[in-house]
Amino acid sequence: MILNSISRGKTQSVYTSCLSSFLWHSLAFGISGRSLSHSVINLGIRDQRADALGQFGFEYEVLAEQEGDAALGNGGLARLSACQMDSLATLDYPAWGYGLRYQYGLFRQVILDGFQHEQPDYWLNFGNPWEIERVHVSYPVKFYGTVEEETLNGKSCKVWLPGETVEAVAYDNPIPGYGTRNTINLRLWAAKPDGQYDMESYNTGDYINAVVNRQRAETISCVLYPDDRSYQGKELRLKQHYFFVSASLQDIIRRFKDGHNNFDDFPEKVALQLNDTHPSLAVVEVMRVLVDEEHLGWDQAWNIVCRIFSFTTHTVLPEALEKIPVDLLGSLLPRHLQIIYDINFNFMEELKKRIGLDFNRLSQMSIVEEGAVKSIRMANLSIVCSHTVNGVSRMHSELLKTRVFKDFYELWPHKFQYKTNGVTQRRWIVVSNPSLCALISKWLGTEAWIRDIDLLIGLQEFAADADLHQEWKMVRKVNKMRLAEYIEAMSGVKVSLDAMFDVQIKRIHEYKRQLLNILSIIHRYDCIKNMEKTQRRKVVPRVCIVGGKAAPGYEVAKKIIKLCHAVAEKINNDADVGDLLKLIFVPDYNVSVAELVIPGADLSQHISTAGHEASGTGCMKFLMNGCLLLTTADGSTVEIIEEIGEENMFLFGAKVHEVPALREKSSDHKAPLQFSHVVRMVRDGHFGFKDYFKSLCDGVEGDSDFYLLGSDFASYLEAQAAADKAFVDQEKWTQMSILSTAGSGRFSSDRTIEDYAETTWGIEPCKCPS
Repeated sequence: MILNSISRGKTQSVYTSCLSSFLWHSLAFGISGRSLSHSVINLGIRDQRADALGQFGFEYEVLAEQEGDAALGNGGLARLSACQMDSLATLDYPAWGYGLRYQYGLFRQVILDGFQHEQPDYWLNFGNPWEIERVHVSYPVKFYGTVEEETLNGKSCKVWLPGETVEAVAYDNPIPGYGTRNTINLRLWAAKPDGQYDMESYNTGDYINAVVNRQRAETISCVLYPDDRSYQGKELRLKQHYFFVSASLQDIIRRFKDGHNNFDDFPEKVALQLNDTHPSLAVVEVMRVLVDEEHLGWDQAWNIVCRIFSFTTHTVLPEALEKIPVDLLGSLLPRHLQIIYDINFNFMEELKKRIGLDFNRLSQMSIVEEGAVKSIRMANLSIVCSHTVNGVSRMHSELLKTRVFKDFYELWPHKFQYKTNGVTQRRWIVVSNPSLCALISKWLGTEAWIRDIDLLIGLQEFAADADLHQEWKMVRKVNKMRLAEYIEAMSGVKVSLDAMFDVQIKRIHEYKRQLLNILSIIHRYDCIKNMEKTQRRKVVPRVCIVGGKAAPGYEVAKKIIKLCHAVAEKINNDADVGDLLKLIFVPDYNVSVAELVIPGADLSQHISTAGHEASGTGCMKFLMNGCLLLTTADGSTVEIIEEIGEENMFLFGAKVHEVPALREKSSDHKAPLQFSHVVRMVRDGHFGFKDYFKSLCDGVEGDSDFYLLGSDFASYLEAQAAADKAFVDQEKWTQMSILSTAGSGRFSSDRTIEDYAETTWGIEPCKCPS
């Protein structure tokens, strides 16, 4: 920890004098998983740390296992942010990350009788040894109140008189880079009551009001993703968004003003990245500060805003874009609503000059949505105010241009770019799969690939080497043993190491089609049951592993989890099937579990309906670890196909351009007999809970099959059969595995960050001297 602090202090002083722009990465959430192993690898002190602990009678690996996960994000987006921070530090870019220090992370998933139950994730119960509380770094954050007009130096100006104020207190988390002295910072904000008001309540004997105010303030940073189905939930989420934005921008502007007195220099020194629409209020907040507090003219302030913001969206469907009801925004942030109206008025006037009085198009592009519930379209606001709009894969970018933001692309085609997401090889190979890391370094003759992952392509020349095959298979076997031990300890089910470990781990959602996977497992089970004993000897044994959390209010996803457990109960206790088929659900899936599962997987499924996955980084982690992919052509997998070739993966399903026509003809399309049969097994209660699963069955038949499970089922079974055939030929399978790792370099977050730095942020590396 001392090493990190010293390095970070020096890094920040170097960044302050750096001539390039400084990136402020608006994460909203940004650390996940454990920090110890990752940090000691990046600092290059793993062996020294292990030796030192050994002298005190401790094993490094045992100690590392004691650290809990910092669960500060929702699945892939948080893990993506953590990868980006690692790459920013390693590549020496001058950057800071911001987020919220939630008291409780994403819920702990507990499975009781096959049903998901949510429990609080008390990740801060014993403190966080990696953070440094900055008690003297705090900022007031205002809510509610009224806006009045005053005259200053002969000019009319707006003054926001808040009805409530809370304090944002900073907690710093160092992020050391690999092979460099640079250590960047992730600053998290915790909400505390306003000290002055709190003390006044105590001094006047109003203890109850003091306690209530403290609880109200601390609630803001208490729970990650509060349920927003109620008005109170929506208000709390909006409070969280603005609290995060306000504190972060006050910190950024304070740092800028320490060395500059002219805001015209602001765009030359500051780049602000909006990571999805959660921090989009930052656009309005900068305008408010520049106009109301720094007293710049509107046009000057607007010019600054449009030069500092870039926006990355992860949304695929227009209906999923974030909207904030006007009544809610006007109550909580009255001045911000006024500014949004002004921004929208100016934009609409400009738009009329460009496209005329096309009222339908004007209505669609307006930041303000008129309707039964008048709302603010946060994505539209972000696009209007940003100089760059990024998709997260090439396919996603095309969907943004042709479907999600078609009108904006036609207006400003120069704004639209894409940066395919990536993951850091330092966590997902070096930390999680040290045996594979050592093997790669041995055959490449260098560890330089850990920083320059393009060197992995050098494995291609050894892909057919018998010696490498032998060592590669040994590494994979050891990893499968670790995973098998975990499965037995967790579930009591003993699995065969000779079986194919077939994995689907991701957030439970209809479009990710865990239900398609489960129905295919039922089909496999039914086939085995109807085979003669002699035929069963030819069956490729499988251990099917499913993991992921369902959102607390998402009933369909919860039913899918229950169905998985019901099917597992039947299969795993069937003596006729034995080791030929096992189904395991991994509860409370998180980064630490992923670091165990991914290295031990033979086959990984990424089977979303084409056109529904913006990017998908899970497949990249499996790819790096030599796991073969069974996948649709969706998100980033289209680019993976280009890197490793269709012959080294198992593709199936409708293409993105075929999906709309299939949906239109769904009533005419007859599902395959195999699909109808397995759905009927569930509907007839073969796995119990007949009434409970009825709605699941109704949702995948006829016109209701929106995600095309029936349409893709035959193709899916063909891909599964191809995987079985390839697995029997272990030399072929091993060669495909080696080529998968060799072709994964393009999907490192290092490449993603370099693309952002060059084409979006305009920042250059600023290396801390030795």
